Amino acid sequence: MVTRSEILVLGLTAGVMGSLVGGLMLGIGLGLVVNNVHAGWVLVLPAAPAGGALGYLLARRLARQLGE
Repeated sequence: MVTRSEILVLGLTAGVMGSLVGGLMLGIGLGLVVNNVHAGWVLVLPAAPAGGALGYLLARRLARQLGE
């Protein structure tokens, strides 16, 4: 059975890690695009899905721990 504390820790961890990774990718990519380095779009476009993927991986890890 999943406890409330495990769900809380999962949500906080996924939120913090996702926003850090996605925010860094977005900030660096937009900084490059503003300076006419259009390769920065490679960082800007996958920023949100990369942040969400971290949450997904953390949830899978929690599910695997609970299955043991």
